[in-house]
Amino acid sequence: MKRYCLALDLINDPLLIHKYIEHHKRVWPEIIESIKNSGILDMQIYHISDRLFMIMEVGENFSFEKKNKMDSQNPFVIKWEELMANYQKNISFSSPNQKWVLMDKIFQLN
Repeated sequence: MKRYCLALDLINDPLLIHKYIEHHKRVWPEIIESIKNSGILDMQIYHISDRLFMIMEVGENFSFEKKNKMDSQNPFVIKWEELMANYQKNISFSSPNQKWVLMDKIFQLN
């Protein structure tokens, strides 16, 4: 099993951040299904201020390229991403179309 950690920023507006969190309390079942079908075994998102941190644990067959291709062909994922775009902003150093940015591991206890 492999773990990826990613970061994303939200628009710094308390009402929008609240709405974003509320959406994630009721993630559409089609989105959950697409996450699982892509090879993601577990996913957690943490929040502080306007920053999000995602931890993904994936199976051996997972690849970001495969997931992106699957997502681009799934009307539910497209609609979800359009909705989430109302709350998200790019991290200052990311490319214009890049939302979640892969983080580098710099420490491990064990």
